[in-house]
Amino acid sequence: MQPPRAIVRRSTESWALQSALERHGLGPVAGVDEAGRGACAGPLAVAACILRPGDAKRFEGLTDSKLLTPDERERFASLIRRRALDWHVVLVDPPEVDRRGVHVANIDGMRRAVARLDVRPGYVLTDGFPVSGFGVPALAVPKGDLAAACVAAASVLAKTTRDHLMTALHKKRPEYGFDVHKGYCTPTHSAALAEHGPSDDHRFSFVNVAAAARGRDQDGTADGVRHNGAVTTVDLVGAGADEADELAGDPDDIDAAPEGGEPR
Repeated sequence: MQPPRAIVRRSTESWALQSALERHGLGPVAGVDEAGRGACAGPLAVAACILRPGDAKRFEGLTDSKLLTPDERERFASLIRRRALDWHVVLVDPPEVDRRGVHVANIDGMRRAVARLDVRPGYVLTDGFPVSGFGVPALAVPKGDLAAACVAAASVLAKTTRDHLMTALHKKRPEYGFDVHKGYCTPTHSAALAEHGPSDDHRFSFVNVAAAARGRDQDGTADGVRHNGAVTTVDLVGAGADEADELAGDPDDIDAAPEGGEPR
């Protein structure tokens, strides 16, 4: 005789990997994801999150933050902050993204977000590409924010945190329309860059920002591309102390911004 066939409900599919790791003594499982990687303005937000085992029913519908409406993201973000075993968000400011390159800054932000968790994870799941240096085993999960609930939770925390900051930045610099495009390279943002030139909140290592700065230099109306010195990053904490970190410099990586749309 064979055991009855197991039926996996769609609502719990994204919890299967976390549950399997926990059953084998590898928990708690932390998910890590970022928001703002493709933006040419504003910070990069990187989040780490540990969800409680057995909480799948409470998070029915949790998925990749890009597939949720703004209201759904806010609802899940509030629930995650209340129910998660632990969470932490790191913000990497534009000068550091310029100085280190967006990929290097992103990976370092992931390591810092996990390191700042009060609950030490036994395993880390990352979205898409492998990352080492967590001090515990880690696995890159293709489409991780769809396949693993803890990664989806991290994506929601990163996205909502960054969106709030970009909306607040709009009040400081309304000419760019940050409240609408959140710093991504939309036609509206490109037109504002051409008219007003880049601000201190733009990423000057992105080719479209650098080109706008050079154009303003030729007109004699703006300072052009700056050189970045020491920079700091800010941590938003789920269960720890607020603080800023100063990082040692690494060689710059130059990354071009994608055109159109709004990635995470």
